[in-house]
Amino acid sequence: MSLPKPQKPFAMIREFHLADWFTLANAVCGIGALFSMMTYLQTQNVLHVYFACGLVVAALVFDILDGRIARWRQKTSAMGRELDSLADIISFGVAPAVIAYGCGMQGLYDRIVLGYFVACGVSRLARYNITAEELSAGTGKVTYFEGTPIPSSLLLVMLLFAAAWQGALGDALWFGRVVVGGFTLHPLVLVFALSGSLMVSRIRFPKL
Repeated sequence: MSLPKPQKPFAMIREFHLADWFTLANAVCGIGALFSMMTYLQTQNVLHVYFACGLVVAALVFDILDGRIARWRQKTSAMGRELDSLADIISFGVAPAVIAYGCGMQGLYDRIVLGYFVACGVSRLARYNITAEELSAGTGKVTYFEGTPIPSSLLLVMLLFAAAWQGALGDALWFGRVVVGGFTLHPLVLVFALSGSLMVSRIRFPKL
């Protein structure tokens, strides 16, 4: 029985298109945002909140560029689409949730809502991946989204940036906190519940 030929080192990397490197940059920005919030929780230096929010903005720039480059070079692949989804869930799903947690939404109910938000983002991307061909109506280009695209979470990140800028972090978080059954809910976290619900909705949004 013949054994499979060993893969050459870096064989997978050679399969990457130019757009894929921008997609990876998106993911790296999201990971950087997570590291910045971890550092904030250790040092309480608000500059790290600003860095985290800025890295999510940078991730969006790379996310836009990878799509434009793929269309310009007319080189797309199933791997590129999967890379894009994985990068997006880091930068626009997990990172905003961790930023919110670091900014003070640390109660039990807050964690449940933030977990729901990330789960909605994952579901939204999975649904898009399996319906993209249907939504493009055979033209190869998607004309509308079902549910808000996950990068719309940048609006939440900008809201948290504004809160940090005004010093509204931790106990000073906007709208205070509510204790129900001995567990804490910060009402501000409900914007994440709304965002997640819109992502998994069937509402159609035109793709710009």
